[in-house]
Amino acid sequence: MEKFRPVPFSDVELTDGFWKKRALINEEVTIYSVRDRFRDTGRFEAFKFNWTEGSDIPKPHIFWDSDVAKWMESVAFILAKKDVPELRGTVEELISLMEKNQKDDGYFNIAHTVVFPEMRFKNRDNHELYCLGHFIEAAVAWKNATGCDRLIKIVDKYIDLVIRVFCEEKSAEFTTPGHEEIELALIKLFRLTGEEKYLRLAMFFLDERGKKQEYMPDWCNASYNQSHLPVRQQTEAFGHAVRACYLYSAMADAAKETGDEELLSACKAILSDIVNKKMYITGGIGSSRHGEAFTVPYDLQSDTAYAETCASIALMMFADRMKDIELNSEYADIVEREIYNGILSGVSLDGKAFFYENPLEINLSDRTRHTSMSREPENLPITRRQEVFGCSCCPPNITRFFASIGDKIFSTGENSLIVHQFVPCEAKVGDIRIKLDTAYPSDGRIRINIRNAKGEMLFVRIPGWCREYTCSEAFVVSGGYIKVSVTSDDFDLTVDLDMTPSYYISSASVRATAGKAAVMAGPVVYCFESVYNKELRHYSLRLDMKNIPTAEYDERFGCNILKVKAYKIKENGSLYLTPDKLQEEETGITLIPYFGFANGEESDMAVWLNIR
Repeated sequence: MEKFRPVPFSDVELTDGFWKKRALINEEVTIYSVRDRFRDTGRFEAFKFNWTEGSDIPKPHIFWDSDVAKWMESVAFILAKKDVPELRGTVEELISLMEKNQKDDGYFNIAHTVVFPEMRFKNRDNHELYCLGHFIEAAVAWKNATGCDRLIKIVDKYIDLVIRVFCEEKSAEFTTPGHEEIELALIKLFRLTGEEKYLRLAMFFLDERGKKQEYMPDWCNASYNQSHLPVRQQTEAFGHAVRACYLYSAMADAAKETGDEELLSACKAILSDIVNKKMYITGGIGSSRHGEAFTVPYDLQSDTAYAETCASIALMMFADRMKDIELNSEYADIVEREIYNGILSGVSLDGKAFFYENPLEINLSDRTRHTSMSREPENLPITRRQEVFGCSCCPPNITRFFASIGDKIFSTGENSLIVHQFVPCEAKVGDIRIKLDTAYPSDGRIRINIRNAKGEMLFVRIPGWCREYTCSEAFVVSGGYIKVSVTSDDFDLTVDLDMTPSYYISSASVRATAGKAAVMAGPVVYCFESVYNKELRHYSLRLDMKNIPTAEYDERFGCNILKVKAYKIKENGSLYLTPDKLQEEETGITLIPYFGFANGEESDMAVWLNIR
């Protein structure tokens, strides 16, 4: 089993371009917007443990701990690059409240202490271990950023309690968590500290999952939380998409740490099932709002797509871990698809509002067509982003993603440097210095300078969407990567990727989009939005796929928009007509990056369009 090490974001400085702009919006706007909404809704106040029945204070929810923990982790990532006293002070205050209110035996959970203390470790679905997992991740990030171990001590004491209750006494009323997360967090803590007890506990939860029947709500079965089979026997993605991919991420981590080939084989099979049968072209997963879950293969409806933002982040996490186990460009391709599409659509361009679900089609008329009903009978995705949700897991997940985007760019192996993502930056790996310059994703030229690395092998990913490319040095292809030898201590390499926009035909197995096409340019998926195409309806258009779209840079999106030739079906007043009466007229349409939809007035939107 090959093993590679990601270059941490703390050793990568974004210098310019698309992701630098997004990272700045995150640390100057989004992190504060999420903080303010969490204050408004009582999430921070809840850490004082002062809620009582009948009080005016908002009643803590079972997953509020995790919302705040992810925000704390996001702040730690920002502080790893620069000190921000205001943010640091808020996290330190929260840590102080955690120290004050942690139980003597190590237990810490707000809702299970002040709302229903009698339910401690009794309901598998109540997110106790999930919340602990996010506190563990925050503790690791805080230690790395500040050197302070106060939060590490809090979670360590809690983990000792979990070991006693779940592994030794077996006094909890369940064996494995209903919402996976603690497994990957424990392995992260193990990597920081070297403490074997953390890895052993992670393996306990992985090994026990699916071995016996555990409590399930009456509205779902064991596949909902991936408990239908032992993890090494799982080959398909089932159930709640976020829970699933957090589990699969932990399985990949465990395979890497232990050399467990069975776990790795399961990860490969599951990822193949997702990518080839259950993933939207945008990278969205979990097509159904019922259980926020995977369904059957090829069930990828556009207008009712759930495609939760957290699910895209979770799949990105899974694929990102797989890329550091073996050299296979398909893993970094998945990461790229997510970061430019499925994740990025989850936040507004100004960084203040969010989508929980990310549809691939919106028809505003669907919201008003039931004229005899007193309320809308269908559950359709919202058409405008919101600043906070009752279940607000996605906003702090986005802030921690943006704050650590530098993690996704480079990896190192034995005498090798690997470039996975194309982001203008400067990085250091020991004495080695790397500079990457590009206008990606609007332009495919990648310029890399490496110093102090003579004798190393350099690998540069060839994206799966790229049909033609050139390289300034002699190379071979290995695992989907250009492989060149670094021949000097001041080495330059230029790779040119053909970014010509392309049409993608939907599989005939996907009922919702068979016979339709989508448009991509590089890694970016595009969509029709009526606000940019006045008096045109996407469903009455047919794309001319013989025509190559033209690209124009648009500052608002930070990348190109596309001008595309299409044909509009002309109305003749008849509800139905014979083919000889069909008339079309040529028209031009504008397609914008999918991640940028719904940033203006409410609008119809579609990724998949009819073809001529």
